[in-house]
Amino acid sequence: MEFVILAVVIAALVVAGLVSGLVVSGRKKKQLPPAPSSTPTLTPPAEPHVGEEAETPREEPRRTIEEVGPPDAQASVAEAPAVAEPEAPAVPALEIPEPTAGRLVRLRARLARSQSTLGKGLLTLLSRDNLDEDTWEEIEDTLLTADVGVAPTQELVERLRERVRVLGTRTPEGLRTLLREELLALLGTDFDRAVKTESGVDTPGVVMVVGVNGTGKTTTTGKLARVLVADGRSVVLGAADTFRAAAADQLQTWGERVGARTVRGPEGGDPASIAFDAVKEGIAEGADVVLIDTAGRLHTKTGLMDELGKVKRVVEKHGPLDEILLVLDATTGQNGLVQARVFAEVVDITGIVLTKLDGTAKGGIVIAVQRELGVPVKLVGLGEGPDDLAPFEPEAFVDALIGD
Repeated sequence: MEFVILAVVIAALVVAGLVSGLVVSGRKKKQLPPAPSSTPTLTPPAEPHVGEEAETPREEPRRTIEEVGPPDAQASVAEAPAVAEPEAPAVPALEIPEPTAGRLVRLRARLARSQSTLGKGLLTLLSRDNLDEDTWEEIEDTLLTADVGVAPTQELVERLRERVRVLGTRTPEGLRTLLREELLALLGTDFDRAVKTESGVDTPGVVMVVGVNGTGKTTTTGKLARVLVADGRSVVLGAADTFRAAAADQLQTWGERVGARTVRGPEGGDPASIAFDAVKEGIAEGADVVLIDTAGRLHTKTGLMDELGKVKRVVEKHGPLDEILLVLDATTGQNGLVQARVFAEVVDITGIVLTKLDGTAKGGIVIAVQRELGVPVKLVGLGEGPDDLAPFEPEAFVDALIGD
């Protein structure tokens, strides 16, 4: 009996050991977590030690102020960020205007291209075998169409008829010579066409530019300044056109191109006062010429025309006006004569500037306006270029008109 109990106990122990082995073996097969990566774990910085836990200070070499010395200036400059200096405004380079000789060459070329239709038409008519009344009427119509004017046309036709009859000229060269002589006689070769820019006293020559709206007075004033500078004269510009907003700016731009100073005032200011100041500044600077640009005035507006007379009177307090140039648009034809007549009644016109003379066959306006006012055409505008203002030469004009 005891032997049976002992066998049971031993068997229980053996069974318990097997179960324990199975459990252990099962635990051994359980997957372990992956090994930590090689990246070190960041630990928070240790708090500073204070009191008794503080570390013993270490001995370090110390230097005096004399040993340290000032910081290196060059190093400081190198380390400092570079500050860009503001760029100075560029000074516009002064332009050198074209001399007068070059302008006259271009005058002949431009007129030869644009005006020769009138001369060729007249020569063709005069070369007919039979110069009857119908032919002379055609010649007269051709001259009137070219804005020569009624009275000058009748005079020219009568003289041509008489000379052709007496001389019997029929060759092209003879007719061309005859027509050239008669046209020159109408234009007048004895006029003084020089722009007067020299005063008889110790003050600058004063030139006032007048005309109706849209004829190009401001542009003409600027171009005239270029002509004078090309001739070695010093110029002061007076922007007395205070009614048109951009007039003073436009004139100042013309002046800056050639180194001429512009005297201007507030928009809507008194034109006479600005003109007076311009002459005053010209005297102070010792300038050779003062050019005064006036506002465009309709010849039918009495008040504006009276104001133009006021400008003239105020300027003459410094001395006499040496030149009063009337600017006319060559394309306006006979209407320009009406304008010229009214201006001549207000101020003493001494010379005429014909603008937009290029590209039109109506060059006869030169003859008509001179006959109407009794004053010469002194300058002609040939285009939009800055140097397209040239002195008027009757011989060059007629040669271009009738062709070579």
